[in-house]
Amino acid sequence: MTNSSPSYKRILLKLSGESLVSENSKVGVEFEACRKIAESIKEAQKLNVEIGIVIGGGNFFRGHVYCKELNMPQAKADQVGMLATLMNGITLQRALLNVGCPTKLMSAFPCGAMAELFNADLAKKYLEENQVVIFAGGTGNPFFTTDTAASLRACEIQANALLKATKVDGVFDKDPKVNSDAQKYDQLSYNDVLEKDLKVMDATAITLCREHQIPIVVFNMYKENNIRNVIQKKSCGTRIEG
Repeated sequence: MTNSSPSYKRILLKLSGESLVSENSKVGVEFEACRKIAESIKEAQKLNVEIGIVIGGGNFFRGHVYCKELNMPQAKADQVGMLATLMNGITLQRALLNVGCPTKLMSAFPCGAMAELFNADLAKKYLEENQVVIFAGGTGNPFFTTDTAASLRACEIQANALLKATKVDGVFDKDPKVNSDAQKYDQLSYNDVLEKDLKVMDATAITLCREHQIPIVVFNMYKENNIRNVIQKKSCGTRIEG
């Protein structure tokens, strides 16, 4: 692949935990899926863009389910979810190292030798050294989603864009997987998302990006070269800004 100038100097890539399994799976991790996502990130990095990553934990634990089934307080369920993101962070770091992509793993809470404690200045230093930085542990606090963690980290590392990887081609007016007449939005404002209650990200995440004028691009992570295409601002997904 020929190197070319990226449209962004630094991005925050938001991955779901399900990015570490195949498109039709939801639980655990799968080698081939890990390899594919790692290679996609490595190819994107060749564009000379600095890449931070926030990863979810839904492939291991979904708090809202266990709150109900186990009568678990949400704060405790969220703590388990934070640990799930750490497991995914360790897994993704190893997958990236396996394809020759230098990677640091930082956690929102202390966890000994497993990951470094998050520090924004140190994270930016690593990014400037052309290392991918994975941010695990959410915000480190209960009651906040990993979408909010992604927006927060994007603000803290001064990212030029937040790229949210999903299983569909962008933001739609209704669920395209169950509604054949769903209409895709190519562009939206932050206020459009909030007023239409589109639920692409939670309101706190959208508001943080709006306040710091960080554009959000929602795209399909399962389409080949889409991470690279989004970085180069080629037509794909839905762009949220303004």
